[in-house]
Amino acid sequence: MELLFYSLAGLIVIVVIAVSRKSIVAGMEARSDINRENKPGDTEEGIEDITKENIEKTNEQVKIINQIDDLILIVDKFKNIKFFNNSAKKKFGENNLNKHVATLLRVPDLLQNIDLVLLKKETITMDLELSSPLFQFFKVHLFSGPTSFVDDPDSVILFLKDLTDIIKAQRFKSDFVANVSHELKTPLVSIKGFLETISGHAKDDLEAQKKFIPIMLEQADRMESLIKDLLSLSRIELQEHLQPQDKVNLKEILSNVEDIHQKNLKSFEFKNNIKDDFFIKGDYEKLIEVFSNIIDNSIKYSEKNKKIEINCGQGNGKVIGDSYIVSIKDNGIGIPTEQLPRITERFFRVDAAKSKKVGGTGLGMAIVKHIVNQHRGELEIKSEPQNGTEIKVHFSKF
Repeated sequence: MELLFYSLAGLIVIVVIAVSRKSIVAGMEARSDINRENKPGDTEEGIEDITKENIEKTNEQVKIINQIDDLILIVDKFKNIKFFNNSAKKKFGENNLNKHVATLLRVPDLLQNIDLVLLKKETITMDLELSSPLFQFFKVHLFSGPTSFVDDPDSVILFLKDLTDIIKAQRFKSDFVANVSHELKTPLVSIKGFLETISGHAKDDLEAQKKFIPIMLEQADRMESLIKDLLSLSRIELQEHLQPQDKVNLKEILSNVEDIHQKNLKSFEFKNNIKDDFFIKGDYEKLIEVFSNIIDNSIKYSEKNKKIEINCGQGNGKVIGDSYIVSIKDNGIGIPTEQLPRITERFFRVDAAKSKKVGGTGLGMAIVKHIVNQHRGELEIKSEPQNGTEIKVHFSKF
């Protein structure tokens, strides 16, 4: 199926190239005929008709290419981008015309293959993996020009098939199995041990059963939370390269998060200082998950009656363009400075005993990081032991 798709995709691009070449050749031949006839009063009109015809053909080709979901870029011999379809614009941004292709795809092998196509006029297929700012994987076909989009006959068409979802799904399977087998091992062993005791020498011991059954229920709840957070994290990682496009209001999101945690927040000096509307491009439910996890940590790792405060204001250049900052600050137990870089790692716990006691899975901040990445935002964490933690999340304005 995959081979069939690539063959079809290649055929589409080849047809476009062929049509473009035909247009160019036809235009040149028509111009030659006019020059040979050299009839007064007809030359200028004839050239005008041919030019108009070529423009119409080019516009029709652009419409066809813009309907293709895959990314198509055309570069000249200097590797400057001379054309890119709507899918490529959506992926890389609008303002990339005439920029060097390395500003979008800084991969040495790709640049070398463009040179080879220009030199040998052969088609090359390659895998392209990007790791920054987010993981992306493409199957790339490089075709030799010319086309009607670029005057220079020495040009290269890049056809990119996005296989990120497929590759991530493959990696997800192995990662999920490894994480589940490791993290669920402890509660499973615990439950198994208690069950063996209850069904063995303590089967008639009601006091032992009263003691062990609540512990088993606690371990089962822990397993349930682990599985829930693992599935949530894996789903987010699979979609991380797809930036949300909805217009959402941070004021409404934080108000909703406050309602979710209202019962627990009553034990703290809580203030939500967001009074104005702050619109960003995002996913409403995922942003609720972000701030719900952060607030949940403030509750779990702060003593009763301590202060928890939410603020929102103008950005300070952490992300490109105009932005907003959401700040959630508490006066909790804090985090040692040397451990701050590891806070967003899977299953990392500053205090493992405390985390298990309050029901933490060690996945909350990893989920926060990946959702913020998906929103092309920035996460900033400041903390000191016994002086609390402040987490700032930077988002571009809508």
